[in-house]
Amino acid sequence: MKNNNRLMNLLVYVALILGAAVMVFPFLWMISTSLKMGGAVQKIPPEFIPDPFVWSNYSKVWVKIDFLRYTLNSALLATFHVIFTLLSCSMIAYGLALFSFKGKNLIYVIMLGTLMLPFQVTMIPKYFIWKYLGVLNSFYPLIIPTLLGGAFGIFLIHQYLKGLPLEMYEAALIDGYNPWGIFWKIYFPLCSPALAALAVFTFMDSWNNTIEPLLYLKDQYLYTLPLALLYLRGEALGEMHLVMAGAVMAVIPVTIVFIVAQKYFVQGIAATGIKG
Repeated sequence: MKNNNRLMNLLVYVALILGAAVMVFPFLWMISTSLKMGGAVQKIPPEFIPDPFVWSNYSKVWVKIDFLRYTLNSALLATFHVIFTLLSCSMIAYGLALFSFKGKNLIYVIMLGTLMLPFQVTMIPKYFIWKYLGVLNSFYPLIIPTLLGGAFGIFLIHQYLKGLPLEMYEAALIDGYNPWGIFWKIYFPLCSPALAALAVFTFMDSWNNTIEPLLYLKDQYLYTLPLALLYLRGEALGEMHLVMAGAVMAVIPVTIVFIVAQKYFVQGIAATGIKG
């Protein structure tokens, strides 16, 4: 029995190592390509370790396109997305979890049903709505929807709130707090693990979002980083080492955020899963 357990553990570790290698290899190849000379990218057989390391590729990207502006555009949108999503989703989830009113369950089910709709289904109707409102080629179509909450974020925080004792809300009412004060002073701080997980999800989704900025933004100075990489690919035709250098710089902020918030991210997902 002990030998069988050791064998199973060994197979599990081997499978995990192989899976990790498959997922990490593209990122390592991206970094390797970003440090190569132009001609070295098409070498046969491929060269994994650059010789020499061409660090100037990164500075060339900054010169070739206005990389700083695109980074600031993405950072601005990601900041608004995180703040507005956390506020709107937590308030809506608070109302659905702790208040009873007619049609609440129907509203909740319809909201969850929107998770089954792919973006491609709503893409064209949303475009014509924003066109009718006259706000195309601006950040408004990308920011305003976050003020209305998102089904995934509402569900995540709703599940966390449902795990908290209702007596806490009743005790706060007896102490003289109104529902708004109870939310800000008690429930919002208690939701910090779930909010941290939602913040990471929202930031990564906003930072990597390509299709919506491509749909709504026309002027180049409004481009986000994903659009900048598409533009760079057209400008640096055949210079894949420059495109990969831009991709590496675009990935760095997401990687830093995930590493810094990893502890809170795991805690939030675990707590929400247990209490759901």
